[in-house]
Amino acid sequence: MMEHQDETRVAYDGVVELYASMFANRLETHPFSRNVIRTFAELVRGTGNLRAADVGCGPGHLTAMLHELGLDAFGLDLSPGMVGHARRAHPALRFDEARMEDLPVEDGVLGGVLAHYSMIHTPPDELPALLAEQVRVLAPGGLLLVSFFATDGPEPVRFDHKVTPAYSWPVDRFAELLAGAGLVTFARLLHDPASERGFIDAHLLARLH
Repeated sequence: MMEHQDETRVAYDGVVELYASMFANRLETHPFSRNVIRTFAELVRGTGNLRAADVGCGPGHLTAMLHELGLDAFGLDLSPGMVGHARRAHPALRFDEARMEDLPVEDGVLGGVLAHYSMIHTPPDELPALLAEQVRVLAPGGLLLVSFFATDGPEPVRFDHKVTPAYSWPVDRFAELLAGAGLVTFARLLHDPASERGFIDAHLLARLH
């Protein structure tokens, strides 16, 4: 049986063109997501360290957005199909294959990490290791913006995502995991869903001590 990362990689490789077409509008129909990313980019610029990783970048649309917002952004993704598409769509930017628990980035060098719904497929017991890896690559004062599906219940909920199984999280529980990794959550944005799934969309902005 494949590890969940392998299942996720195969699943996303199979929907590259469809997925890319769905997000070709660069969040024009998602004003909350669009503006929290703009806020993230502004805060990263304020640190003076413009290097930023779009972790789980998919077709590269948000990597390009971060670049346009003044960051030295590059994209990392588990799916070679997604990385190939991103390279073709944005040839001036860097995209590499990588697992989120083993990023090809030096310790403490990034001003920001964007994880836009890219941790949702990770089983709950493996999420602390992913967060520790994001912390490893952040410079002191660096910022993490993580977006995910939220639930009102006390525990994470597994659900059938259109691509591959995923999890929704209680916001306070996710914030506790960020604190356990050494991050201070200083802003939250929760809003009604833009999809038929019905989950609340959550965005947490956190800073490394």
